[in-house]
Amino acid sequence: QVQLVESGGGLVQAGGSLRLSCATSGRTFSLNTMGWFRQAPGKEREFVAAISWSGRHTYYAGSMKGRFTISRDNAKNTVYLQMNSLKPEDTAVYYCNAGQAGIRLGKPGDYWGQGTQVTVSS
Repeated sequence: QVQLVESGGGLVQAGGSLRLSCATSGRTFSLNTMGWFRQAPGKEREFVAAISWSGRHTYYAGSMKGRFTISRDNAKNTVYLQMNSLKPEDTAVYYCNAGQAGIRLGKPGDYWGQGTQVTVSS
């Protein structure tokens, strides 16, 4: 089993920044890719970003590219999502996800965190 615990969400004004963290534990050797998804009220869950296990390869949804940065620190077993220039439409619950390479194509892996709320006020 793999456990994922997100942190770092909160309330921020438009134009501000937040950094989300996802701490991993358990059978992490079975993982290939880590990613973030989000779900806003009344909307479908959508892909945000993904990163390979080595950290050399990153992938972003079009609307996040240039504003969001995914990174990882394998020594700390943690994946990060730095979010800059936040907009009210970025308001959502953000979920950490772990699994295989399909995550970079928007296909979630088997493991999810509990989610962290991000609210951007206008």
